[in-house]
Amino acid sequence: MGYKKKSLKEKLSDDKGLPKIIKIEGKMTKKWGTGTCVIPAPREVDEIMKKVPKGKLVTINQIREKLAKKHDATIGCPITTGIFVSIAASAAAEELAEGKKKITPYWRTLKTKGEINEKYPGGVEEQKKLLKREGHRIEKKGKRSVVIDFERHLVKL
Repeated sequence: MGYKKKSLKEKLSDDKGLPKIIKIEGKMTKKWGTGTCVIPAPREVDEIMKKVPKGKLVTINQIREKLAKKHDATIGCPITTGIFVSIAASAAAEELAEGKKKITPYWRTLKTKGEINEKYPGGVEEQKKLLKREGHRIEKKGKRSVVIDFERHLVKL
């Protein structure tokens, strides 16, 4: 019998026992200090991304801060939050391909310093097109593409 690979939508809705709060210890303290870290559930990340209205933006760090506050943790896990942002983006693209109109507007979620996420479906060019359609301007900074004055468009979480 063959193993059926999970769709991205299924991955997004599989909480795998998350969210979970862990103590920051050992090697992690060098990078993140002390305290606690929340490993969010994938759908929590997607829910925050869904709330960003047209013309507005959010950064992955803002999402991490919101999750940390929600779970009374010192930080939101940078690794899992980044992974779940990518899964949410790919699940949204999957839904779009199936004809769904209202999807998670993943292109509004930027990396630190307003950088466009090259790992999103369609790569940087697709994100630029979608962001420009919503009135944002983009410039190249070295190899990176960033939204000009992105701070002025950040949503308050």
